[in-house]
Amino acid sequence: MAKQKAASRPAAKTAVKKKWTGLKSTAKPAARKTITSKGRVSAAKKTAPKAAAKARPRQRVAISHHREEDFRADGLRTYARYRDLGISAASHGLAQAHVIRLQGPCNPAEVSKLHFHDVEFQMVYVLKGWVKTYMEGEGETLMKQGSAWTQPPRIRHMILDYSDDVELLEVILPAEFKTVELKA
Repeated sequence: MAKQKAASRPAAKTAVKKKWTGLKSTAKPAARKTITSKGRVSAAKKTAPKAAAKARPRQRVAISHHREEDFRADGLRTYARYRDLGISAASHGLAQAHVIRLQGPCNPAEVSKLHFHDVEFQMVYVLKGWVKTYMEGEGETLMKQGSAWTQPPRIRHMILDYSDDVELLEVILPAEFKTVELKA
């Protein structure tokens, strides 16, 4: 009787059953149906309030190849050199990304100043070397090559020490933001 029921099933259902039981099937899979958009995104735009934020300009591709001459001392920290990756221009200020080289040897009197950034998002990845940081609520942390961390908006933090060869990749939203240095 079980054989009779299986024989009466359509091939696709038999294939599915056999797939789950681990048996191979010679039945051909059913053709996949192409799904097309029905304009749901457009409908959502029509019902959105007029006071909604302005649409951002279209982003473009940003390609940045390593060149030593692109490291400049024109960034936030006087003890660092920055290589802009072109993300700010390509995203019309939505985000910023750069490679930072902290210049050694570390001078704690210059670098260890408690501060925060008025940002929406900040992420740092250690490309080379190491950096020791302090973040409010986390304490001191040693970040080595391959380490990554995020810094929530307005978190108080500072650099405590770093290796002479440290390189960091930093991604921040938005590209333009305020940094507030705090008195100890």
